[in-house]
Amino acid sequence: MIVFDLCCAGDHRFEAWFANSDSFGDQQTRGLINCPVCGDADVKKAVMAPRVGTKANRQMAVQPPATPPGSGEPSPELIRKMLADIAAKQAEILPQSRWVGRDFADAARAIHEGRSAEDLIHGQASPEEAEALRDDGIAAMPLLVPIVPPEAAN
Repeated sequence: MIVFDLCCAGDHRFEAWFANSDSFGDQQTRGLINCPVCGDADVKKAVMAPRVGTKANRQMAVQPPATPPGSGEPSPELIRKMLADIAAKQAEILPQSRWVGRDFADAARAIHEGRSAEDLIHGQASPEEAEALRDDGIAAMPLLVPIVPPEAAN
């Protein structure tokens, strides 16, 4: 796994975890990465400072600068906390949900139209499928924290 600092066109910075650099590129190309603050899909890698470990007998004294109060932007600490809370809630809810894989759009449509029992589901949909669901008034949203499909887990 690798973590990238990302930035949307609205200049919101956030972190996201990926299996590898190619996974980021694939998800970015398919429009699957959205800003957790504004929902913008125009997301790019942000400049990242490398994390260099300190000697065991020293502590780092450098703290990231906080966003000035009243600036309208949440502080990096607040964003990290919010993302951690989202990841924790997602991890709590996913076991209660049924994985439907690439059949997500069809399964969501069947539930919406009453052809299938109401159920919590999660899976994969293309951006076009997700847009068609939204256009038809079917509630669906991307998971904010990437997951590994059950068949790909080892």
